Amino acid sequence: MQDQDIINILKNGGIGVLATDTLYGLVGSAFNTEAVERIFRVRKRRPDKPLIVLVHSIKDLELFGISESSVEVKEAQKYWPGKVSIILPCPDLKFEYLHRGKQTIAFRLPDKPRLLEILKETGPLVAPSVNHEGEPPAHTIAEAKNYFGNDSDFYEDEGLLLSEPSLIIKIIGTETTVIRKGSQEPV
Repeated sequence: MQDQDIINILKNGGIGVLATDTLYGLVGSAFNTEAVERIFRVRKRRPDKPLIVLVHSIKDLELFGISESSVEVKEAQKYWPGKVSIILPCPDLKFEYLHRGKQTIAFRLPDKPRLLEILKETGPLVAPSVNHEGEPPAHTIAEAKNYFGNDSDFYEDEGLLLSEPSLIIKIIGTETTVIRKGSQEPV
């Protein structure tokens, strides 16, 4: 499938399986509430568990009301781009469908040129791993299709992906906490 086809599907509210910088992700526009809710249903994800949001640049955080000059963002820049998802404060109620009442969102600025080109065109994408809640992540498109079948609008095959999930850290003020160990070690 051509990147432009993927971009068009995502910009029109579709969801699909795409290789991220770590694992295959079930991606959809972070600004399309219907796409986000569809991902929750397809993944059988607990409704109170927020999704990771992939961004094209630090500047994209401004779209979520997070100042580029905030203490947290300055700290986050030590880790990005890379396989680190960073939980940042996002108290804006209009993003409750993303933060699920937690008033924080995990963002990741990937270090993968093709993915960054797609993100540049689509804007931020939610990107949970390809699996049902509590099941192992898909490492191949065949495994992804076993999970989602026709519930995904596209499957983009980039072969076998054996990376660990992203490291997840939480930054509040100047305090950094490791939430989940992952494919990259903390700085």
